[in-house]
Amino acid sequence: KIREEIANGEIDLIVGTHALLSSGLKFKDLGLLVVDEEQRFGVKQKERLKLICNGVDVLTLSATPIPRTLQMSLSGIRDTSTIRSPPPMRKPTISYVQEFDKALVYEGMSREFERGGQCYFVVPRIAQLEEAEEVMRELFPDVRIIQAHGRLPRGGAEENVAAFAEGKYDVLLATTVIENGVDIP
Repeated sequence: KIREEIANGEIDLIVGTHALLSSGLKFKDLGLLVVDEEQRFGVKQKERLKLICNGVDVLTLSATPIPRTLQMSLSGIRDTSTIRSPPPMRKPTISYVQEFDKALVYEGMSREFERGGQCYFVVPRIAQLEEAEEVMRELFPDVRIIQAHGRLPRGGAEENVAAFAEGKYDVLLATTVIENGVDIP
């Protein structure tokens, strides 16, 4: 039903995932396309965007622009804007790049738990989740841990993230899957 309404132009605003780029979805009179996290789009999605976007205004958002997009804006093919200040009340992010150090993990997570907060622990691969959980159990035996990754049953990652957001768990142990579409106030 929604696909028909989109094709007939009965829906004015659509918010969705990569599924909006499927070849089975037709738009009657698309005027503006906003793409968040452009660097996460693969070649197939970008080719589909080219087909959809002929004559359509496109706004792409990215904290880490890909080289081709950056080159296009530097050469004048695309306009670019830079947001240089964080939203109001946003605390600055402090990043460290260094070798894994259990003592540092313990210090950071302890500080967060002491203030009544929760922690994210993100690993790049599902195969690393078990070892990461063992480290956390060693450091914090009583901590409540829940996982989120792409191999959970359908809806499982979303349910686990929601349980974490509701405060039922102290740590969300996840792969980088949580970088897409997780909204936790």
